[in-house]
Amino acid sequence: MKTINQIIAAGVLSVLATINVEAQVKVKTNEMKTNYSSELEVMNQLSTQSAVVNMPVSKLLNAPGNEALRDFFFTPVKNTSALKGKKIAVIVADGFEEIELTGPVWYFKQLGADVDIVAPKYNPAPERYGLVFPELAKTHVMAIQYLQPVGWLKFDRTADQIKVSDYDAVFIPGGAWNPDNLRYDKDVIKFLQDFNKSGKLIAAICHAPVVLASADILKGRKLTGYWNIQSDLKNAGGTVLEQSVVTDANLITSRHPIDVADFSRAVENWLLKK
Repeated sequence: MKTINQIIAAGVLSVLATINVEAQVKVKTNEMKTNYSSELEVMNQLSTQSAVVNMPVSKLLNAPGNEALRDFFFTPVKNTSALKGKKIAVIVADGFEEIELTGPVWYFKQLGADVDIVAPKYNPAPERYGLVFPELAKTHVMAIQYLQPVGWLKFDRTADQIKVSDYDAVFIPGGAWNPDNLRYDKDVIKFLQDFNKSGKLIAAICHAPVVLASADILKGRKLTGYWNIQSDLKNAGGTVLEQSVVTDANLITSRHPIDVADFSRAVENWLLKK
């Protein structure tokens, strides 16, 4: 049998062991807190304050000076079969300016045209970029209002699936980064080059004409575009005009969302003559 002293000694050793474990846990916990705090501080320094500027359709249409744009959408279309039999492809990627796509598409459909939304083949960034893509990105493209993502639009086909003979016209909406996504896509560029050779209509608004610059089809052409890309259009060989819409042979271009009405009517008038 254990003596009293042995029992006491065992108890003391047990208590000391417990204290030692608790001390180790406490030290480890403090180290983790310190590391987490340090990492959080670094991440905070790598991040910027959340602030968003957007351009809701309702505010755009009701803004002073935009009465003509408002009337364009709220005045019923008289000839709902004017573009019947015409087929239009909208070439678009993530980051397109919402009203620059939905506005013309709405109008062309009101006139009886068939419209396909065409996007580049799904090609997510490498995992090491740390980007998380939603499942919707495989079948939809993301709309923005100025700089804020606002929704998703389902596309009908991908750029590797279409042929020049499929369409009577192509149009490209603008947006802060939609054109950058498009100008990198080989299928999009090849299609636009072939479409231009066919003499069929290519229309682009806002930032979208830079895609045409990448396709090298602007030399000697008159056009317009958003102000901060006009130097790119000149460098690509184009003559830039400060007008709401410019038509040069099979090319129609406009500057920004407020030009959507003039842009859409110019596309309509061009197709009616063919």
